[in-house]
Amino acid sequence: MTAPLHLVPDGFTPAPGGPGQVRALHAVARINHGPVPLDFDRLAAEFPAVRSGLALAGDADLELRLACTGPEELRAVSAALHRAGATKIRIDLVLRALTPAPVPLRPVP
Repeated sequence: MTAPLHLVPDGFTPAPGGPGQVRALHAVARINHGPVPLDFDRLAAEFPAVRSGLALAGDADLELRLACTGPEELRAVSAALHRAGATKIRIDLVLRALTPAPVPLRPVP
C-alpha cells in the first residue's frame, strides 16, 4: 500500500504573515517576458506566494518558486504575471522536495 500524495514538500514551514494561512501548494513558474523584463522585486512585494526567483539564459527568462494558499492564489499570481508583461508562463506543481542524503565516509585502508 502506498502513502497518499501530498503537495507539500518535506521540510515545509508555514510562511509568516497570517495565523492559519498555510501555503501548502508549491509550484515553479517558468516565464518568458516581452521586450521589457518583469520587475521581480515588485512581484515579490505584491504577492507573498513568490518565494524566490532565478534569472535564466535559455528557454525561459525567469523562474519563480511559489508557495500558494491554494489553486485560487496560484491562478491570481499567473494572471498578474500576464498583466505584468509575461508572454509565456509554464507552471509545474512541486510534489516533494528532494535533498541529497549524506554520503557515508569509509576509512581509508
